[in-house]
Amino acid sequence: MPVTDPRSPLALAQGLIRCPSVTPLEGGALAYLAGLLAQAGFSVERPVFSEPGMPDVENLFARIGGDGPCLLFAGHTDVVPPGDAAAWRHDPFGGVVEGTELFGRGAVDMKGGIACMLAAVLAFLDLRGPDFGGAIAFLVTGDEEGPAVNGTVKLLDWARGRGERFSHCLLGEPTNPDVLGEMIKIGRRGSLTADLVVHGVQGHVAYPHRAENPIPGLLRLAQGLLAEPLDAGTAHFDASNLEFTTMDVGNPATNVIPAEARATFNIRFNDLWTPATLAAELERRLGRAAGNAVRYSLAVRPTNSVAFLTAPDAFVDQVAAAIEAETGRRPALSTTGGTSDARFIKDACPVIEFGLVGQTMHQVDERVALADLDRLAAIYGRVLDAYFPGTAETQRQA
Repeated sequence: MPVTDPRSPLALAQGLIRCPSVTPLEGGALAYLAGLLAQAGFSVERPVFSEPGMPDVENLFARIGGDGPCLLFAGHTDVVPPGDAAAWRHDPFGGVVEGTELFGRGAVDMKGGIACMLAAVLAFLDLRGPDFGGAIAFLVTGDEEGPAVNGTVKLLDWARGRGERFSHCLLGEPTNPDVLGEMIKIGRRGSLTADLVVHGVQGHVAYPHRAENPIPGLLRLAQGLLAEPLDAGTAHFDASNLEFTTMDVGNPATNVIPAEARATFNIRFNDLWTPATLAAELERRLGRAAGNAVRYSLAVRPTNSVAFLTAPDAFVDQVAAAIEAETGRRPALSTTGGTSDARFIKDACPVIEFGLVGQTMHQVDERVALADLDRLAAIYGRVLDAYFPGTAETQRQA
């Protein structure tokens, strides 16, 4: 279908998808955004952050407006690799429209979301001009799908050092499981990974009395960790869950008792826990299960992912009302799913997440419905009208 408006959500999404910005490459995506934002009157900067042993990452910060509340739109232009491009129906970086859908890596996660944010903001500024009673900012990283070290966390520190302050943030991650309007994320669970090693004594299987097999000990400790739930959940969070992701002895010989048995597990935890209190609970359970019979060591990996909740407030109500007005659905307020950059933004201002339908994110033939792009841009437009009330709200409703 032909696109006549270069600032429509579809045209903007196509422009972003056609930039091959696989983490950590900028791929032209931030340059594309910077040009459009600067043309609209934003001050735009593209700081690059470094860390020993990791690739440099370019990011983008843009701001327009004056005194008053500052609404922050946040997201990322980096994408996961497309995999086998031949397995796609269309070039993963082609931004091809087939029927009623736009195909391409990042169509859902989350170049489509950024395109809708940008389309809504540009339309809002066309109507209201730069003096709309506050400020609008964009915080866009190129490191969300990667280590998340040289991206949002450093960009927030950089902005804070320049005196930037934000009132609320809307992060455009794909939050809807099946249809647009189902779900807002008002928090995220934390994530903690740990490595468990049970120590034994290597020996011949024919002489077990001269060895100490660590495998039964590992099974005993695993059962001790899983014997009782970590908690029963809270008002806004599901119960915390511990999942073993690997168990291994690395033993190619069938006649040798191994010296060690290893396991790794991950816990997605709610706001009843911190990484420190959770680590203490793990040691308590392991110590009780081991008694004097099992020798083990536990290494809890460092984590920057802690559980957090943005308590429902007037801003959450504004976003929910905008969603309902456009889709007819009152979204559920959820804390499910994996981690996102909201875990960093929460330290700067209240943050909620709402974006596209996430069914095809990270898949071959990632795609988004064209109607959802238009609808999401309209939702963001309603949020802007409610956040900065004025004549535009009356004109849009008319």
